[in-house]
Amino acid sequence: MLLISTVAELQKIILEQKKAGKTIGFVPTMGALHRGHLSLLEAAKDQSDYTICSIFVNPTQFNDPKDLTKYPRTPEADQAALEAGGCDLLFMPTAKEVYPDSKSEKLKLDLGHLDQVLEGAFRPGHFAGVVQVVDRLLDITMADLLFMGQKDYQQFAIIRTLIESQNKAVELVMGPTVRENDGLAMSSRNVRLTPANREKAPIIYQLLQQAKADLGREPIASIEQQQQKTLEKMGFRPEYFSIVDAKTLLPINQLKSDQSVVACVAVWAGDVRLIDNLILQ
Repeated sequence: MLLISTVAELQKIILEQKKAGKTIGFVPTMGALHRGHLSLLEAAKDQSDYTICSIFVNPTQFNDPKDLTKYPRTPEADQAALEAGGCDLLFMPTAKEVYPDSKSEKLKLDLGHLDQVLEGAFRPGHFAGVVQVVDRLLDITMADLLFMGQKDYQQFAIIRTLIESQNKAVELVMGPTVRENDGLAMSSRNVRLTPANREKAPIIYQLLQQAKADLGREPIASIEQQQQKTLEKMGFRPEYFSIVDAKTLLPINQLKSDQSVVACVAVWAGDVRLIDNLILQ
């Protein structure tokens, strides 16, 4: 596996690969890798000829500086995991390399309500930073396929809008959420859970599954309210448990049989914020 830190060196290699007729599969990450990230690498290896992973803790998507400081960084372990997983190239740039002065301005992209609902209501400015860094990384890597996980469902929907609106020549591929044996969605934040909260955390996925079972049998508002109450009883602080249209992320007034529906949840477990989702229909 090659380890590259500069855009110039990276693009020289990419152009050589493209000249040889190879497709580029790209997995952007912020490090602290787990099996969810590595499953995206596996998908990239299956569907493309040359795989690139990036590790870059993007400062522009953290609305709370403390969260940026606390974000786990495990570069040696990450490099070892990617090499063992068969990654062809690891790109680990500095912020100055990703955002030189000429590229430091955020992309002016009208996301409508996509960045205002769910996560957007609680993390103002977050998705503007996500769009900025993914737009920049796609330009840098010239990727043919972009692999992102379902766990960050709203992020996936927003990047899909970025690609469509900018007519980018890249195919977006969703990787399914990878879970622990008890159902908890894998996340870099899970290591910060107290033993008591870790023991209770699988209830999040259980409630998503219950929402899927109840969809069409109970009013959507009742399902949402019941799941939030259960989370509160378990000692969590839910920010939302919302059942929305899978493309628009807007609330559903009347369920249609041909409608794609996703349930999204965000809760605080002590000082750790967890998110998850499940496609219901």
